[in-house]
Amino acid sequence: SLARNLVERGIRVNCVSPGPVWTPLNVADKPAEKVAEHGAETPMKRPAQPEEIAPAFVFFASEADSSYITGEVLTLLGGETTGG
Repeated sequence: SLARNLVERGIRVNCVSPGPVWTPLNVADKPAEKVAEHGAETPMKRPAQPEEIAPAFVFFASEADSSYITGEVLTLLGGETTGG
């Protein structure tokens, strides 16, 4: 993986993989009824707001918080991966 190839250079490779996020771009070309349903399929019944997702990127960028993390994917799916 890219993370394994770059770790010896001190480069960490991680990924944030969000589910539905409310931004003007991802609903701009959709009809009103589809906009109202955006994110409704998640257990939280709504899309994430950008300010809810942004801290994940800050976490991975922080040497203090994630210096020993590489090769990880942080999924932010509003509970979609929980059992039940």
